[in-house]
Amino acid sequence: MTSAAMRVVVLGCGGSAGVPLIGGPDGSGDWGACDPHEPRNRRLRTSITLCAGGQTLLVDTGPDLRTQLLANGITRVDAILYTHAHADHVTGLDEVRILNRIARRALPAYGMAVTLDELRRRFDYAFKPHDEKLFFYRPVLTPEVIVPGECVEMAGIAARVFLQDHGFVSSLGFRAGNFAYSTDVVTLDQTALSILEGVDTWLVGCFQRAPHKTHAHLERVLEWVTRLRVRRAVLTHMGTDMDWGWLTRHLPSHVEPAYDGLVLDIPVDARPCKK
Repeated sequence: MTSAAMRVVVLGCGGSAGVPLIGGPDGSGDWGACDPHEPRNRRLRTSITLCAGGQTLLVDTGPDLRTQLLANGITRVDAILYTHAHADHVTGLDEVRILNRIARRALPAYGMAVTLDELRRRFDYAFKPHDEKLFFYRPVLTPEVIVPGECVEMAGIAARVFLQDHGFVSSLGFRAGNFAYSTDVVTLDQTALSILEGVDTWLVGCFQRAPHKTHAHLERVLEWVTRLRVRRAVLTHMGTDMDWGWLTRHLPSHVEPAYDGLVLDIPVDARPCKK
């Protein structure tokens, strides 16, 4: 990676229960349509990091966070963005205490007011002031409320955030220059589509091939990619219906499935946020 690039690491690209699911005929996992012999089908819960200018932004703290950071050699995080408060995106929050120790400070936690309120309700201890006499025996977060439509700087990365329909709740997507991220989304309004239009690389949630109540399915995502003129689309938040081999054989050349550990080097856009 050069100094003129932003590095995105896919920590996990699985659905809320990962791949494989707990169970299976012999208890070793329910793989659904996914080939268990293809390592890129083994998926932890969806999360990413973005690194630019020596700072790292973590997006969500799912239950696999410790494993993901170790597997990808990520030793420091400077800020956290929460897309929404579903369990598969937040329940690794206790691992943040080690990140506090490394940074030697509280970490800013960005999110919509409704998301941060839910986190405070479930993890109230993480939002209490830090006692300097104690060495981060618990996570310490500083809430930073962001409003969809805003351009916000997080860990030195300027991004425009937008609202997404996630079925029964809303989630947050964002565009940072040439890169955009949309997990846990079933429909996008015109505002979101306008922000996304013409993006170079879009990491987008696509849970399964058939329609779903709360997640975009394959046909819908492909329609978005065409409409928005996306140069490279990478699918994430995939369930057991989304076999890596099948997808690579059937998707258009500019669309691909993610896999855990995938690294995307994104050229830095001189514009801080798309209007």
